[in-house]
Amino acid sequence: MMKILEADKIGSATSPLNLTKTIRVTDENNAPKAGDVVVVRALSESVTYGNLELPNGRLAKINRNDVLLGVLGKRRALKGFVGDVPDSIKTGDKLHLLNMGGVIGICKGHHSSLSDAIEVEVLGIAVSDLGFEIADFGFDENQKPKTNDQKPNILNIADNALEPTNFLKKSAPIVVVAGTCMNSGKTVAATEIIKQAAHAGLKVAGAKMSGVACLRDTLNMQDSGAFQTASFLDCGLPSTVDYGDLSPVAKAILNHLNSFEPDLIVVELGDGIVGGYAVDSVLKDAEIKAAISSFVFCAGDYVGVIGGIAVLKNLGIEIDVVAGSVTDSKMGEDFVEQTYKLAAGNARRDGARLFDLIKSNFSKTKLEILRAA
Repeated sequence: MMKILEADKIGSATSPLNLTKTIRVTDENNAPKAGDVVVVRALSESVTYGNLELPNGRLAKINRNDVLLGVLGKRRALKGFVGDVPDSIKTGDKLHLLNMGGVIGICKGHHSSLSDAIEVEVLGIAVSDLGFEIADFGFDENQKPKTNDQKPNILNIADNALEPTNFLKKSAPIVVVAGTCMNSGKTVAATEIIKQAAHAGLKVAGAKMSGVACLRDTLNMQDSGAFQTASFLDCGLPSTVDYGDLSPVAKAILNHLNSFEPDLIVVELGDGIVGGYAVDSVLKDAEIKAAISSFVFCAGDYVGVIGGIAVLKNLGIEIDVVAGSVTDSKMGEDFVEQTYKLAAGNARRDGARLFDLIKSNFSKTKLEILRAA
């Protein structure tokens, strides 16, 4: 059964499709996929997690009975929500808002600091207008209503996305910022490096390779001076949970950004180097590793630094600079340098010094050296 609905708010996770608030829907989908667009009604509100990020980046409060456009997806946030795509979906089903970008699924748990996820009721599954124009309907020669036997084309954010690739083209120097987990200081470090590089006269591009769909981080990169940005959302992914080998997505993002001829690309790997977001698959890829000019690792404490050194050593990666909240005090910075013999720089206290610690590596990447040999 087809109908047209009008949404009150559109989640930023749908942004690759440039949707309007008026959308055609069907009543059920027996094989839902991550990225499928759904129309839902908010059944509750939340004090701790009650905003929806719109496609323009603005946060809007979710009110009870608001009709929202979002996408199905998974989340595995250590300090947020955990949820999955349902096995089937139909009008009337109850689901949950899993993040502020509008990723929707079945919530299976959340961090103790948060209230329950906003519950939503499914109003319909979004479909394209192709094949369902009004002219297709009407009456047949016996004055019986015509039917359209064509199956509805479920809208998915992968319908308008960058194609994954197994080949990394010639690249500008790449700075990778990774960390122990969410809230370890990665975004602060990445945006500060972008700001310092832009102030130094470099054309800087920014990328978010893993995590759950939200525009906030790439918008922060733009605000800090990045002239181009891209993320896994541009590859049609509402999150990178359980993706498997994420390296073809990472290469598609890097190839796309390199088409604009940047002087530098700053990459943030969302979540942690250990977890459910397939970050390790990016770091295992030989071609990507060879293209990294500097690796900045963010940790919250000394034990996190020890763990990061061990995990990354197994992946064949050496840390160039330690950053993050472990370096928020001068004591932490000094301890890391003296105990672990690693350079340490803090993005909040001295961003210029952090940038100085990595800029000497920009001259030539290992990938260029290998291809020139």
